[in-house]
Amino acid sequence: MIHRRRFLQAAAVAGGLPLLSPDLALADAPAGTAGPPGPGGAEGAVTDLGPASVSTPLGNGEFVNGVLYAGTRGLSPNVVGVYDLAADAVTAHVDIPTGIGVWAMCKVGTDVYVGTHSRSDLYRLDTLTGTATRVGEYPYHFIWNLAASPDGKVYLAISEPGRVVEYDPATGASRDLGVTVEGEAYVRSIAADETTVYAGVGAHAHLVTIDRATGAKRDVIPAALAGRDFVASLDVSATHIAGGISSNGEVLVMSKADPADHRVLTTAEKYIPSVLLHDGFVYFTGRPSGALYRCALDGGEVETLGVAQPEAATHRLLAHDGKVYGVQDGAVFVFDPATGELGYVSLVQRGFRAAPEQPMSVHSDGRRVYVGGKGGADVHDVAAGTRTRLGIPGEPKTALTVRDRTYLGVYTQGLLYSHRPGDAEAVLLAKTGNQQDRPRDLAHDPVTGLIAMTTQPEPGQINGALSLYSPRTGRFETHRGVIERQSLYAVTCRNGVAYIGTNVQEGLGLPPVTTTARLAAYDLRRRRVAWQVEPVPGAKVIPGVAHTARAVYGVTNTGLVFEFDLRTRRVTRTVQAGTRGSDLHVVGRRAYTTDGEAVYRIDLAGFTVVKIVDGLAGEWFGGEPKLALDPSRRALYGLKGRNLVRIAISGR
Repeated sequence: MIHRRRFLQAAAVAGGLPLLSPDLALADAPAGTAGPPGPGGAEGAVTDLGPASVSTPLGNGEFVNGVLYAGTRGLSPNVVGVYDLAADAVTAHVDIPTGIGVWAMCKVGTDVYVGTHSRSDLYRLDTLTGTATRVGEYPYHFIWNLAASPDGKVYLAISEPGRVVEYDPATGASRDLGVTVEGEAYVRSIAADETTVYAGVGAHAHLVTIDRATGAKRDVIPAALAGRDFVASLDVSATHIAGGISSNGEVLVMSKADPADHRVLTTAEKYIPSVLLHDGFVYFTGRPSGALYRCALDGGEVETLGVAQPEAATHRLLAHDGKVYGVQDGAVFVFDPATGELGYVSLVQRGFRAAPEQPMSVHSDGRRVYVGGKGGADVHDVAAGTRTRLGIPGEPKTALTVRDRTYLGVYTQGLLYSHRPGDAEAVLLAKTGNQQDRPRDLAHDPVTGLIAMTTQPEPGQINGALSLYSPRTGRFETHRGVIERQSLYAVTCRNGVAYIGTNVQEGLGLPPVTTTARLAAYDLRRRRVAWQVEPVPGAKVIPGVAHTARAVYGVTNTGLVFEFDLRTRRVTRTVQAGTRGSDLHVVGRRAYTTDGEAVYRIDLAGFTVVKIVDGLAGEWFGGEPKLALDPSRRALYGLKGRNLVRIAISGR
C-alpha cells in the first residue's frame, strides 16, 4: 500500500509543470523598490492612523410603544439605539458591554431581550429606565436569535451545537431543551407559541417543533426541502408557520394544524433573510436583490413590493401600527400596505452612533488603504489623512490592485467588485455561483493577465473553487473542486501558475473529511492542477502563501512557516513565527507575517525569525488577522486594537 502523503508527493513530481530556472533572482521584486524604510522611521516603527473602519451595522430590532430598539454587531462597544418614530430621531444609546455583536432580540412586555455572540450572553433592556442588565451567560459560540412565547418565556437559538435554551424571566432560570438535530451545528431561526417552539436548523435544513411541556421533538420539514441548507428565518401566527429557506430563495408556508398542508414559494433570490406573517400575508425579503415581497396566505402569486436599498440584507421584518418595517444596516425601510409606498429611513442621519468595527481585510494600493468591514470598506488616503466610506452590499474579505483598479472579493455569494480611485461606488463584475460563499484571497498573474480568486463554499456545501477573471476581456470562469473536499484559501501567482494553500474546512457546519491542508500548483494556461502536496503534517489551514523564483513560502494555521523548493518539490525548511498564521509577504530576502499580536520578519537565507512589532492586540473579525504590504515594499498595514497602523520595514 502506498501511504497517502507519498502518493500526493509522487503525483507532484509527475505533475508536468516546467521547473523554474535556478538562475533567476530570488524574488520577483520590481526594480527600484529596495531602499531604506519609508516615512515612519526604522523597521518596526508604528504609526497610528486612527480607527480602521467605522460603521453602524445592525443585527436586529424590536418595537416597544412606538420606539424601535435596534442592536449593532461588531462594534466596540455594541449598542442598542433608541429610534423614536414620533420624534424621527435616535434619542439614546444603551451599551451592550460583552460579545462581539447582537444578532438576537425579542420583547416581553416593555422589556427587550438582547442576545450576543462570541460570547453568548443574554441581556434584559428595561425600556422604562433605559438600563441593560445581563441575566444569562451560556457556554456556546452564538446566540443566533431569540423568540418570546405569549406567556413571556424567552427561547434562544444556539449554535454550536445547534440547540434551544429556554429562559424564564420570572425566575431567572434557564432550561436546556437539548440538541435539535444530532450532527447539525446551527439553530439559525426560532419562533414560539403557547405550546410549541419552532427551530430552523442548518447546515442541512430542518424545521423542528419542540413541545414546550415535554421537550419532545419532531422534524416537519417537507421532503421537497430536505436537501436545502438552512431554515434561516421563521415567523408564526395563530394558524401558520413561515420559513425562509436557503440557498434557493424559497419560502415555506405551512399550516400549524397540519404540516402536510403547505406550499413552497419560489423566487429568483438566493437567500430569504427575514419573514413576517401579517394581516393575511407572508412578507419576506430576498438577497441578492434586497427586494421586499409578499404573498397572500390563502393563495395567489408572489408580489414584488420594491427595493428600498439594492442588495441590502434585511435582518428583521416587524409590523408596527399597520406598516411593515425592515431593519437593515444603519437604516430601516417602511412599507405602507394602505398606499403601497416603500420608504427608506437612514438611522445614521437621525443620530445613530457609529463606532469602530472589527475589520475583515486590509489592502494598500500605495496611496490608499482599503479596510473591509460590514457593508463596505473605509478608504484611507494616507497622504491626505482622510477616510471615506465605500459602500458595498456585503463584506469585502480580500482586495488586490492591478494598475488603476482595486478588486474586492465580497461575501456573500463570492462576488468580485472593482473600484477606481475617485469613484463614489464600486462596480459588480461577477458572481462566483457554484454554491460559493466566502472569498479568501486574490492574486494577479502578469503573464496570463488573469486575476485568481479563491473561495470557501456555502455552509453545509462541499468543495471550494478557483475563479479566474480577465480584466482585458471581462471573462469570469469558476473551477470548483480543484482540490477535492477542501476549501481554497491563499493564492499567489507567477509565470502562468497559481500556487494555492487550502483549508480542510469546507462549508461551515460540515465536518471536514480530510485531515491536512495542501499546497497545489494550478496551471493557468491549461486550467488544471499540475501537482499537490501536504507540506506540513496535520496542518488544517494554509492562510498565507508567497513566492520567489525558486520557492513557495507558506504559513499554517499554527504559525509554522515553511519553504517549498520548486525544483525538488519538497519542504526544505520550517520555522515558527507566532501562534497562528495569516497573510505572508516576501520582500527581497525577507518575509513578513503576523499572528494579530505581533509582526514577524523571517530571514529567508538563514530561516530565522525576529519579532519586529509586539503588543498589537488586533481586533480582527472572527479572530482572523490580516497584513497588507505597501507597493513601495517599505511598509506594512495592520491593526492595533481597532486602529489602522502603518509599520515601517526595510524593503530589502
